[in-house]
Amino acid sequence: MQQHQSALINLHLAVFLFGGTALFSKLIALPALDITVYRTAVAFITLIVILKVQSKQLRLNQLKDYFIAVGLGVIVGIHWVTYFSAMQMAGIATGIIAFFTYPVITVLLEPLFSKTRIKFTDLFNAVVVIFGIYLMMPNTDLGDQVTLGILTGVLSGAFFATRNLLQKKYFSQYGGSHTMLYQTLTAAVILSIFVDNPPSTLPLQDIYYLLLAGMVFTAIPHSFFASSLRHLSATTVGLISCLQPLYGTVLAYMLLSETTSMTTLIGGVLVVSAACFETWSITRKK
Repeated sequence: MQQHQSALINLHLAVFLFGGTALFSKLIALPALDITVYRTAVAFITLIVILKVQSKQLRLNQLKDYFIAVGLGVIVGIHWVTYFSAMQMAGIATGIIAFFTYPVITVLLEPLFSKTRIKFTDLFNAVVVIFGIYLMMPNTDLGDQVTLGILTGVLSGAFFATRNLLQKKYFSQYGGSHTMLYQTLTAAVILSIFVDNPPSTLPLQDIYYLLLAGMVFTAIPHSFFASSLRHLSATTVGLISCLQPLYGTVLAYMLLSETTSMTTLIGGVLVVSAACFETWSITRKK
């Protein structure tokens, strides 16, 4: 019972910190790609320390796993760049809700990775999500920053869903911290080629924020999240994860005074409700 309660606290803390990650898109005065590179580099170093403290080996089991890890790292790197870009353009609440289309996107993509079939309820949920996204968009002009940010958030969700499905099929033998170690390393190394602001030019405040983002809001919550999976059901983990947009929105309001329109809130409720339903539908079968 005590292990269950501890795992539940760790899970809520992890999801809270995941929601707080969105704040750095506004706090750090850097392009989304630069934020991603420095954040993943810090997270990589932190994860090495965590794994060493836990006396876990860093090496992968087979040579082919390193190639898989690199592929997953590229995908997750693009996901993070589009994730921060979405919130820089559309705002934190709007961007994080747009990203949270990923549970429905996952269901629509899953038949490409397995023999499952799309059900009518899945298609209905997809329609609900599309309508919710439509309500959030101020117009259909791609020149509008908010509209472009929302579409970028959905794209980020698509990359995240793809990463999750590939990881489940080809890399599920490794724990969360081990998996993120190689993905953060790959994202940092490959994306560093395109960095606009080298480390020597970074303001001290941005360095503090990047350290905070990489250690406290990336490496640590992933470790908490992975450890909670050992003691909680998939349904519990999935449904609590749906609180991430709420945490992100509340933190953005409290710390950055960011507000959202009523139509955005209604659209967000539709998107997150569909995400929660899909999460519940998937996990209850396991």
